[in-house]
Amino acid sequence: MTASTPNTEKPVILSCAQPSGMLTLGNYLGAVRNWSEMLEKSECFFGIVDLHAITTPSQPAKLRQNVYECVAQYIASGLDPEKCHQFVQSHVIGHTELAWILTCITPIGELQRMTQFKDKAAKLGFKSSDDPEDIKFTHAGARAQASINAGLLCYPVLMAADILLYNADLVPVGEDQRQHLELCRDLAQKFNHQYSETFTIPKPYMPKTGSRIMSLADPTKKMSKSDENERASLYILDKPDQIKKKISSAVTDSGSDIKADENKPGVTNLLGIHSALSNKTVEELEEHFSGKGYGVLKNELTELISESLKPVREKYDDLIKDKKYLKSVLRQGAETAQKRAYKILGKVYRKVGFPERDRG
Repeated sequence: MTASTPNTEKPVILSCAQPSGMLTLGNYLGAVRNWSEMLEKSECFFGIVDLHAITTPSQPAKLRQNVYECVAQYIASGLDPEKCHQFVQSHVIGHTELAWILTCITPIGELQRMTQFKDKAAKLGFKSSDDPEDIKFTHAGARAQASINAGLLCYPVLMAADILLYNADLVPVGEDQRQHLELCRDLAQKFNHQYSETFTIPKPYMPKTGSRIMSLADPTKKMSKSDENERASLYILDKPDQIKKKISSAVTDSGSDIKADENKPGVTNLLGIHSALSNKTVEELEEHFSGKGYGVLKNELTELISESLKPVREKYDDLIKDKKYLKSVLRQGAETAQKRAYKILGKVYRKVGFPERDRG
C-alpha cells in the first residue's frame, strides 16, 4: 500500500480526534462520512491526537489499543488510506514544539475563558468568577485543585499547533470546537504580525451535507461518546440487538404525530437519523409515516441503521485483526505528515530566533 503523493494545488484539510473509544452514529453521520467525500478534491490529514488524550486520566494499554481501534473505524467508515494521510500525533515531531512557542504568545486569560475548560473545571470543583482572569475554588477544595492539570488549560494551544503545523486551509469543526478554532486563527495572525507572514489563517469547513444527531435519552443534547447513559448513544459497531434495544427505548414525545417540530425533539431526532441514512427528505418521511405510530418508525429505523452499518461492522472486524496493516497505514501517514511539519517548524524556528543546529 502506498499513500498518495501530496498535491500542493489542492486545499489542505486537517481534522483531529482523540482515540477515546467507539465512534457514535453522530460522529459517523455528522463528520466521518462527510470527510470521505473530501478526499478527491483536497489533501487530507487525519490526526489521532493521543497527546490530547492524556489531559484526563487514561490507562496506557487502553490508550494504545484505542489508537488502533480509531484508525480501523476510520478506514471502515470510508477514509481510504490511499487517498488521505492518517497519523498519530505523538509520532510526528513538531506538535509539542510549536505548542510551546504559541503558548508563549497566548494570554492566560484567553485560555481561562475557553468554554470547554470552564465546563471541565466546573466538574472538578472549580468555578469562574465574574473576573475572566480568575478561577476560584468551590467546595471541593484542595482535592479539586490537584485534579486540574495545566494540560487541560493549554489544550486549545496544542490544538492550534496541530492545525498550524500543517498550514491547513480548512478545518472541519463542530459548534463545540468553534471557539478553539478562533483562538487558533488569532494566534496565527498574532505570530504573522510579530514575526512576518508564516501561517495560513485556517477557515472552518462546513460540509454541505451533515447531520447533528442528538442523544436518544435526551434529544436536547448532542449524542456523545462520553455519555454515561449507555442507551443514549448509538455506536457504529453496535450489533443489531443493541441497536434495537436503544432505538426502542429512545425518547419520543407526547402525542402520536410523526412530524419534525421544535416541540417534538425526540421524533425530530429519529426522523433526522432516518433521513441521513435513507437519503429521503424529512418531508417525504413525514408523509411516509402519516397515520402510523411511533412503533412503526422505530422498527423501520432499527432495520435501516442495522443494514446501513453492517458493511462498516464487517470491515472493522477484519481490520482490527490486522495490526500489521494498521501500523503501516499510520507509519506512512506519519512520514507524509512529518515532511510537511518539518518545513513549517523550520520556518518558525528561524523566525523566532533559534540558532540553526550544527549537524557537524
